[in-house]
Amino acid sequence: MRDKADYARKGIARGRSVVVLQYEHGILFVAPNPSRALHKISEIYDRIGFAAVGRYNEFEALRLGGIRYADINGYTYDRTDVTARGLANLYAQSLGQIFTESIKSMEVEVVVAEVGDTPEGDAIYRLTFDGSVFDEHGTAAMGGQAEAVGTRLKERYRDGMVLAEALETALVALTEPGGERPPVNQLEVAVLDRNRPHRKFQRLSGPRLEQLLSQAGAAPAEPASASGTVSETGSGAADTPATGPEGDIDTGSGA
Repeated sequence: MRDKADYARKGIARGRSVVVLQYEHGILFVAPNPSRALHKISEIYDRIGFAAVGRYNEFEALRLGGIRYADINGYTYDRTDVTARGLANLYAQSLGQIFTESIKSMEVEVVVAEVGDTPEGDAIYRLTFDGSVFDEHGTAAMGGQAEAVGTRLKERYRDGMVLAEALETALVALTEPGGERPPVNQLEVAVLDRNRPHRKFQRLSGPRLEQLLSQAGAAPAEPASASGTVSETGSGAADTPATGPEGDIDTGSGA
């Protein structure tokens, strides 16, 4: 068991980190990803998003299994019966069984997130290679330097950030101090926006992503204080109008 765990951790650590965090109108996913076809971030169902790090073929199999589970349950019962919690339980059972019964464990770490009608209804679940489930609150980081990325993320995160501010917070967390940020064409960014009708998942790319990045650069986020709040007199990105950017809608049929 120890050898399998060490093997999985080393495989996951080779991948680039992925960040998931709540913002004013939903949940934001950010991942450095030079590939435009092999996605780390995808839609599972109406309100549910999926992010993963590790071996692509392994987490892609999990994603497809989650879509089948969601489609069957949504059709058999009701679309509202498909939840991130149910998917997290499904993935936990699969990962745990493979870890205990197979010679090789899966080299993956997964986040399943669901956007609610209010911020209090949002849910973020992080699953590790052995089937362990963590109910994250506000933020989640996984992959390569997850511990360092998670620390930087929590230092700047606060409740109710607008989208540009949340994106800036994610990029600061993903970039090592003194390091260079990935170019726009090597960033994979998506949101679960509670204000969108029906399907909440939306990819952000091209001019819209560049616009968000320029807004974040023009009004950098103020680091959160120890109490998790910022000064009400600050002129940070929170003053930016909360407009939902347009983007490409993920049909769920891609890789």
